[in-house]
Amino acid sequence: MSEPQNSCPPELRDLLERRNEELETLVEIGKALTSTLDLKEVLSIIMDKVGQLLRPKTWSLLLVDDRTGELVFEIAVSPAAERLKNIRLQKGEGIAGWVALHGEPLLIPDVGQDDRFAPKVDQAVRFNTRSIVCVPLKSKNRVLGVIELVNPLEERTFSEADLKILSTIADYAAIAIENARYVETVRDLVVTDDLTGLYNARYLLEVLDYELDRARRYSYPVSLVFLDLDYFKDVNDTYGHLVGSRLLAEVGRVIRSHIRKADVAVRYGGDEFVVVLPNTPKDGALQMARNLHRRIRDRYFLQDEGYRIRLTASFGVASFPDDAQTKLALVRLADQAMYRVKESTRDGVEGA
Repeated sequence: MSEPQNSCPPELRDLLERRNEELETLVEIGKALTSTLDLKEVLSIIMDKVGQLLRPKTWSLLLVDDRTGELVFEIAVSPAAERLKNIRLQKGEGIAGWVALHGEPLLIPDVGQDDRFAPKVDQAVRFNTRSIVCVPLKSKNRVLGVIELVNPLEERTFSEADLKILSTIADYAAIAIENARYVETVRDLVVTDDLTGLYNARYLLEVLDYELDRARRYSYPVSLVFLDLDYFKDVNDTYGHLVGSRLLAEVGRVIRSHIRKADVAVRYGGDEFVVVLPNTPKDGALQMARNLHRRIRDRYFLQDEGYRIRLTASFGVASFPDDAQTKLALVRLADQAMYRVKESTRDGVEGA
């Protein structure tokens, strides 16, 4: 008696294999979402699975910059990935921009026949786009970004099935983005001072742990600037505590606008502030403190509200490893230097 033959038609067998592969991909993405809250890690896993499943020649994930509204290449798998990092697209510009603007997916077998295609990216990275499938990453009707696949392998064309599974994957990516942003928002609430928008004292010790650990590992200095506003009680007594609070908020903005991106500004409490300066020797920190001291002294505060309040501040500076070896010693020595100014002339800068 002969062995039974597999009566499943090849087309059905291929379809079943495809569905199994899609299901495995979605399961793996689901695992990634529950295993980490690191956004870059989750998005990298998602895009890796997209490449394995849909096999495009190049593929990208672009996120909307909340500040400018532009699309920015967050992940790009392409020979020209490095060049893509410097390219930004306006909403409505090209296929990705159109999808971001309208929140609708697009499947375009031949971009040469579609007026929405813009050759800007191809020209910048010296690439030839033939076919595109692009889907939005949406959360509560808000477009967070897009996933775009370009030129399928093996000279095939993207299909409606590709579009459907990519849209499902995009839903997972949107969940990952929203989860990460929610966690970031909660964390900001925990470590941010409500009044000034600067970090709070709780975060200061955390960032000092991190920066001093890096400084020991890579042998570079870390400096800390401690400042206290002079006679701030007189402001509250003269104008009231509400005006005093608004003045502190403006001081926070002045500090934030005159430090580097790598520096960390903290409202330590009351009218005291701290700035942590990574990879900065004491001389550099003293120079920064003198510059900030001058800007506070020369400024009229709350002019937009009809006031012209003048302030001065007392500054103390200490550095690792020259002055202190631990975070607590660093804070203490900068604070002591500040108090020497406060108890003598005020309105000045002194080093530990």
